[in-house]
Amino acid sequence: MGNRGSWWYRTVRWVVKSTFFGLLGGLKSVGEHNVPMDGGIILAPNHVSHLDPPATACGTRRALTFMAKEELFKPPIFGPLIRSLGAFPVRRGTGDTEAIKTAIELLKQDRAVLVFPEGTRGDGVSMNAVNLGVSMLAKRTGAKVVPVGIVGSHIALGKGKKLRRHRITVAYGEPITYEGTALEGEGDREHRERFAHILAERIQALCAANGLPLKTAGSSTLRAESPTPEIPTATGDREPV
Repeated sequence: MGNRGSWWYRTVRWVVKSTFFGLLGGLKSVGEHNVPMDGGIILAPNHVSHLDPPATACGTRRALTFMAKEELFKPPIFGPLIRSLGAFPVRRGTGDTEAIKTAIELLKQDRAVLVFPEGTRGDGVSMNAVNLGVSMLAKRTGAKVVPVGIVGSHIALGKGKKLRRHRITVAYGEPITYEGTALEGEGDREHRERFAHILAERIQALCAANGLPLKTAGSSTLRAESPTPEIPTATGDREPV
């Protein structure tokens, strides 16, 4: 699958965008020109709904790949479908290094990988604490990171809510790089934490500019770093690296 996706990927994306999101109230894409069409990139949105992965994919011409919990690959129709669209499985709670290696390899192959920095879904009021998984991926691969703000999906299908009609906006910000945010004399841990903080601020700014002023969870947008850093998946689960 090329950077614009196979004919199958483009067809499914068009159907989902025009039919599903059309019936749901429409999907608006803002700043899509900020998504590079070449090179390895990480798309990093806020996470408030199960609609966020398809919404992020439908808002850009760049074909995306993403992690999904392995249980989703077991159903006879849905499993092959998401695999054909670029999903790859991750085992929850087991420190699935193969999934992480796959993500790194995809980025080194100049693919676009969708990662939710918060990991779990939020409530649409406050942004969950950001873990350092994206910092790790950006550092190890040199990939550009595109902050993404998703607005409206928490109303259309919020956590614990039923599906309802509501327009969704996906706003793509200017990409940043791990190397480009380095400060002279800064330690590695401090840099990773600050990169995560910068990313969180940019995601919040995109959301606020499009009508969703997310609060900061607690006193900081950063998670305390554990001995084993974590990386969020596209299914709302945190996975150790």
